Amino acid sequence: MGVSMKRRGVLGLALASAVMPMAAVRAQAAGLVIFAAASLKNALDEIAAVWTKETGKAAPRISYAASSALAKQMEQGAPADLFLSADLDWMDYVEKKDLIQKDTRFNLLGNKIVLIAPKDSKVTIEVKQGFDLAKALNSDKGGGKLAMANVDAVPAGKYGKAALEKLGAWNGVKDQVAQADNVRAALLLVSRGEAPLGIVYSTDAAAEPNVKIVGTFPADSHPPIIYPAAVIKDAKSADAKPFLDYLKSAKARPAFEKQGFAVLVKSNSAT
Repeated sequence: MGVSMKRRGVLGLALASAVMPMAAVRAQAAGLVIFAAASLKNALDEIAAVWTKETGKAAPRISYAASSALAKQMEQGAPADLFLSADLDWMDYVEKKDLIQKDTRFNLLGNKIVLIAPKDSKVTIEVKQGFDLAKALNSDKGGGKLAMANVDAVPAGKYGKAALEKLGAWNGVKDQVAQADNVRAALLLVSRGEAPLGIVYSTDAAAEPNVKIVGTFPADSHPPIIYPAAVIKDAKSADAKPFLDYLKSAKARPAFEKQGFAVLVKSNSAT
């Protein structure tokens, strides 16, 4: 009896010592977790693939969604190592909630918003002060809807609404806006022909062959489009800061520029 209990005790200690290292291994295997604005998908996927190949590390797990949704998820405790927002407001939000390492924050990219239509659309329109967007919406198929990301929370939608208000077109179309959860969802509505026009980033339009740009919004019609990045305060991955530095490197720049982003940082020599 005593021997049996002793054996069980030894076995329990052995199992405990085995479980603890395995838990650490699983934590390491989880790798880098990135929360990124949906509009970054094409460029960031490419950069992550190159970084993984060069370093031999596990591929980052990247969650793409509206910056607003990602910020709220982090506020509720969702684990992440890096946050790349599509505007300053949502990065400010998480900073005020003390969720990021403030000294790691920097402005990474710039972008533009454009008016898009399905690639076979006959719509022609000049985006300028006083332009009649409502007329253009109702002149083509698609139910007269203007596809936009949520105009109250999602950066692309907020930029779009601000531009339409500045140009005097918002009141004429506000009841025809089809609001999507994020900018890529708005892009999809137009690419499928479910909306005759949409407002997305120029980088989104470049990534979708089934749409075309029919107008570009003047830069002074909306707040500057800036993508900040930062390491999360409770980041678990040791690769968080190195990957953030890699995003500033000359190796990452071509992937961003190919998609049409303006790189706002001077490239460093990170490898």
